[in-house]
Amino acid sequence: MEIVYVYTKKREEFGRQCNFTDRTAESLVDIPVDESLKESFIERNPCESAIQCAPEMSEHEVNTERFETQSRGINHVEGGWPKDINPAEVEQTMRFRKKVEKDEVYIQAIQQLGSVMEHTIKQNNAVDIYEEYFDDITEDGSVEPPSAKTINVFRDPNEHKRSAANISWYPDNAQKLAVAYSILEFQRSPPGMCMDSYIWDVESPNKPDMTLKPISPLVCIEYNPKDPHCLVGGQYNGQLAFWDTRKGSQPIEVSAISNSHSDPLYKCIFLTSKTGTECFTTSTDGQVLWWDIRKMAEPTETLILDLNKGDKPTLGGISLEYESTMPTKFMVGTEQGVVLSCNRKAKTPADRIVANFSGHYGPVYALQRNPFFPKNFLTVGDWTARIWSEDLRESSIMWTKFHRSYLTDGCWSPARPAVFFTSRMDGCLDVWDYMFKQNDPTLSLQVCDEALNCLRIQDSGSLLACGSHSGNVTLLELSESLSQQQRNEKASVTQIFERETKREKILESRYREMKLKERAKSQQEDRAPEEDGENPEELVAEADKNFWFTVEQEKIGIEKKEKAAEQ
Repeated sequence: MEIVYVYTKKREEFGRQCNFTDRTAESLVDIPVDESLKESFIERNPCESAIQCAPEMSEHEVNTERFETQSRGINHVEGGWPKDINPAEVEQTMRFRKKVEKDEVYIQAIQQLGSVMEHTIKQNNAVDIYEEYFDDITEDGSVEPPSAKTINVFRDPNEHKRSAANISWYPDNAQKLAVAYSILEFQRSPPGMCMDSYIWDVESPNKPDMTLKPISPLVCIEYNPKDPHCLVGGQYNGQLAFWDTRKGSQPIEVSAISNSHSDPLYKCIFLTSKTGTECFTTSTDGQVLWWDIRKMAEPTETLILDLNKGDKPTLGGISLEYESTMPTKFMVGTEQGVVLSCNRKAKTPADRIVANFSGHYGPVYALQRNPFFPKNFLTVGDWTARIWSEDLRESSIMWTKFHRSYLTDGCWSPARPAVFFTSRMDGCLDVWDYMFKQNDPTLSLQVCDEALNCLRIQDSGSLLACGSHSGNVTLLELSESLSQQQRNEKASVTQIFERETKREKILESRYREMKLKERAKSQQEDRAPEEDGENPEELVAEADKNFWFTVEQEKIGIEKKEKAAEQ
């Protein structure tokens, strides 16, 4: 039996065959000259033509025929058996197979088809057309230079422009952000100033998505990470307000003014709890208050910010930090430049302030732990940003250079452990990447010509919002080199922090030894400073002279740079 089937198709069904031959040129159409058209021709002198700077665009639409599809089922039945053999009978089919396999024609056909199949299998094994190449190679984003581009600008829609005091991103995605607007200068609010704050849609900068109507201007605002419909806001009069966006623009509940802060409420953070309704706040009145937004008549707990562990506050809180992996610990940045490390579950109220870190000359406007290394935290105040370690209380392990303008805010990147951002009073945004360089910012952007008050980065690490003094919120998109973790970055940053911490510990121990030696020497000699020829007044005068000499030299250097730039 010969198992052969030949597929045939007529040549005309393949289409017309193309034959190319060489031949001489020939004239296909000859149009004679029409003398009458020449009389209607008018010469234009001068000839003017309009040219646009933009390329000309055209639009074309084609309505094609709709392709109709049908779903059909196929019932496959085994075939190829002779009529006298029943395929359901195993014995009959086995006998027929043995008979066919002994046929010489069958053997030749199998051998021929086997060689063809073997060649095809080898081709498939050699070249996989569906293979995904370079799967084991990860793209190194550090090759791309760091950059950022402006996506949108959200402007305060009111006539009297107010400062963007605080920003909070919508928890689930990057589609919305809430902005608190207020004027923080004392007695600078104009009469009839609007007190509304707004929730903006990222893709709709012309009109706010929702309006929040507090009874006093909002100084801070924060989304509930467990329930994105709920958010709280700290007001200028010290009260805490709670909103549910599903129930309108008016606050659902406001804390009693007698049990609230007596100064503007500068910071509010939600705690990690089963209910997701607990938060705590701080203010320059020297208190840290814990609240449950389900019952805001009075705070659940109170902490007085006093290093002497007394009942009267000596420090004013202006920033807070809370890490969900350490639910009992929190940190407070004060307007005196001191950072307090606290334990909520201490045995006595006096033991709640565990340690303090002093290193800034002005208020600590920003305070945040590194998302990858919670033992290290960032502080922003006066003219510098500092990185600290909880193991070292005397001094910070790393710090930026002293800028010419005041720093106003800062935050870590949630995607890269070596990157953090700072904003300045001159409207400049600095991006620091300690994997690249540590003396200068990796990227400096002039966002606006006025002061930047606040900044907040989205959880993905690619979108950054900056709020200015006149209420403009600029939304920036960061490049992949700033929003994607580099190869071995985490291990390298660990080594950097450990090395700097160890170095500071060695310097501190060396400093203590020198102080002890000086104290012992002074006790042995037991003499006044005047006997050694050191007059305190002369030392102060010399230090003052050296300071002003350094200032003059700095001015001369700046003037030379400006003249060189102009030339």
